[in-house]
Amino acid sequence: MNLIIGRKPVLEAINSGGQIDQVYILFGQQGNIINAIRAAAKKHGIKCNQIPLEKFRTVVTSKNAQGVAAIKSSQKFYSLQNIISDSEKNAFPLILLLDSIQDPHNVGAILRTAECSGVNGVVITKYKSAPISQTVVKTSAGATEHIKISQVNNLSQAIDELKANGFWIVGSYLEGAKHYTAVDYKIPVALIVGNEEKGIRRLTADKCDYLVKIPMTGKIQSLNVSVATGILLFEILRQREK
Repeated sequence: MNLIIGRKPVLEAINSGGQIDQVYILFGQQGNIINAIRAAAKKHGIKCNQIPLEKFRTVVTSKNAQGVAAIKSSQKFYSLQNIISDSEKNAFPLILLLDSIQDPHNVGAILRTAECSGVNGVVITKYKSAPISQTVVKTSAGATEHIKISQVNNLSQAIDELKANGFWIVGSYLEGAKHYTAVDYKIPVALIVGNEEKGIRRLTADKCDYLVKIPMTGKIQSLNVSVATGILLFEILRQREK
């Protein structure tokens, strides 16, 4: 992780579209540039935390920070086309798409499961999704070093690109969905899983070739997204190993 300090450098880093994980503002900081940093962070979907001096000093040791710091990810990202091309080495390519998953622990757990189940690459969105932060890296148990990740601005366009390259789009969804074991996964698959509370967006669901669901028998009608993703990925793996 790279640390950016100072009001203007942090604002420029946010506006440049760099992969900023979090912004820290020392409690009590005010002024036009602080307001601009907050507004820019909100616009780009970056968490902006106001913290007390004691905690700020654990993040920043420099005296020239001006009460503002940002953590920039050093995660390497790949183009979607690179992942697609690499996946073609497999008889049945498998790419995983995360639609607005915001909990870094979920993202880390999903990446770990994806690596273990033979996923060729993972697509995440630049906005409204948890960044590949230190928490994600730690929770993934090292999977971030072994699996290719593509960060895209527009998930809908990514789906169109996958379709153009012969992938069948499978979305985890409830409404009008098939039992998750009823689909034949011996095809090039792009699996989409969605936000912790809302699932995949309706626009995303409309682009899917198949919608699948995991039946629930208890009183709670949904699984944690990382658990659900694991069930779906290992069903795909099970079918392909037959």
